[in-house]
Order: sequence, then C-alpha cells, then structure tokens
Amino acid sequence: MTKVKGAVSTAAALAAALALGGCGMSSVTSGLGTSIFGGGSSGAEPTGVSEQDLIAAAKAGGDSAPQFSGGDAQPGCPRFLTWPRDSHLTIYETGRVGDGLAIMHRGEITKTARECTINGTQVTVKYGFSGRILLGPRGQSGPISMPINVFVTDAKRERLTTDKLRVDATVAVENPIGYFSAVRTVTFDVPEGARPGEFEVYVGFDRNTPNAG
Repeated sequence: MTKVKGAVSTAAALAAALALGGCGMSSVTSGLGTSIFGGGSSGAEPTGVSEQDLIAAAKAGGDSAPQFSGGDAQPGCPRFLTWPRDSHLTIYETGRVGDGLAIMHRGEITKTARECTINGTQVTVKYGFSGRILLGPRGQSGPISMPINVFVTDAKRERLTTDKLRVDATVAVENPIGYFSAVRTVTFDVPEGARPGEFEVYVGFDRNTPNAG
C-alpha cells in the first residue's frame, strides 16, 4: 500500500510540474537547467565519445547538458548540436496530448559529444549522445523505445543527409528513470570553397510520433 501511494504521489508531482512549467525547454547546448522531472545537478563530464562515458555522464548529471566535446577541442570540425525544441519528447495517452495527467513517458537528450577527422574534402564525424527516459503518471513498467533523427546541414542550413535510429531504456514504477546512449559516425564531402566548420550535425527526437507533445 505504501509503494502504491508513493507512486501515485510521484506521478501527481510530475503532472503538476509539467502543467505549471509547460513543455518548453532550452537547447541542450545552452544547458537544460532544472528539469521539470527532477532537480538540477551539474554532474561529471565524460572523457570521450563512447557509449560508456556518455551514459555515465547522463547518470551523473542528467539535468545539465553542455556540449562537452565542442568547437574548442577541434575548432575546424563541424559542431554537434541538439536541434531546437527537440532535446525532449513527451508521449501522452491517445487523445490527451498536452494533459499533464496523461503523460506516458518523456525522453530527454542531456549529453552530447563529437570528434572528427578530415581527409581532403571528406569529413567523418564520430558523434555520441545520451539521456534518459522518465515514466509519467500514466506510464507502464517495461522497455521503452523512442525515435531519434540525426542530420547534417551546410552553411545555408540545407540538409545533406539524415539518419534515423531509436534509443531504448527500461523503466518501472519503483525505478522510473532509465538511461540511454548511442555513438555513430557520419561521412560527407565538403564542396570546394567551403570549410568543414561551416557544417553542423544535429540530433533530436522525432516529433512525427503518435501522441507526441
């Protein structure tokens, strides 16, 4: 009985926070600040572009989301950023999008990293990101999979290539936060007269998802 009451209280708190705070979140690259699903924490940063480092960083400081391997480390490389508004995605019960009491689960991208190599006009970016999935008031225990888009843009912000993948985590009423990480590479050509640093790689949740808000 105590466990059930605790779960209901947690769900109510999550719903109230969402209703008061709204769904707007700042960009990952500028920091998420305090999440509506939990308290703020600066946490440790990973040391490289690996799934282990990324997920450890997400667990250590899931609410703080700097681009920890950015332009300062490799100034000639494309930046790796979160697409505006797509650092998070909330899934609701059917027909109840926007209702804080109807949240099934929410995904948040909280950490990013990238490295790159340049060979003539060809650029290869090794990118990684991590984050968490949180159980909502109407969520169910078990594995959860959420869709992600990654794409490359040129200096005019025209998309050159797009990659689609999914991130997975397992959550439960007694353990309502699950973590995910992914590392991939993308290779593209830089036209004559352009510089690799003018290109950018973006990551974000796919909002073309049923019951997403």
